[in-house]
Amino acid sequence: MTAPKEIVRLDVNGDAQEVGAPGHFTLLETLRYVLGLTGTKQGCDKGDCGACTVIVDGVPTLSCITPVQEAVGCRVVTVEGLATALGPHPLQDEFDLNGAAQCGFCTPGILCSAVALLERNPAPSRESIREALAGNLCRCTGYSKIYDAVEAAAARLNGASAGGQGDQP
Repeated sequence: MTAPKEIVRLDVNGDAQEVGAPGHFTLLETLRYVLGLTGTKQGCDKGDCGACTVIVDGVPTLSCITPVQEAVGCRVVTVEGLATALGPHPLQDEFDLNGAAQCGFCTPGILCSAVALLERNPAPSRESIREALAGNLCRCTGYSKIYDAVEAAAARLNGASAGGQGDQP
C-alpha cells in the first residue's frame, strides 16, 4: 500500500511546481523522486554530510532533514538552477578551472552553499568561505582548490582579480 499523496506547491529554480508527494517526504525526496532533479545528492540522510544542500530563500538548507511542507511558499534553488540560459554560474566555471571537484558527489551541495555565501557576501575572506562550507564534507580531495574556486568566482562576480578582497560589511 502506498502512502497517500498531498498536493504541494513549490517554487523550484524559478518555476512554480504543483506536485503530489507523500506527506512524510523530505524536500530531498520530493526534488529527486517526484521532480526528477537528481543533482541534489542523497548522502547520509541525517544532515551530516551536506551533499543534499539546496538554497531555500537564500539560505543553504539540508534538504534530507527538511520536510517538504517547510518549503511551501519558499524559493528553492537546486544545483540545476544555478546556470542560466547564458551558461554555467561563474562558480561552476571556477570549480572546473580550479580542479575543485573529484568524484562530484559532494559538489552540488558545496556549490549551493557557496552561491548562498556569495549572494550575502560578495567578497568573502578565506575564513568566511571555510565557515560557510563547514557543513559540506568531501571525501576525495582537500578543500584548498574548493576555496580557491570560491575566491575566483567572487573575483569574477565583482569584476576584479582574485585575492585580497576581505569581507564586505
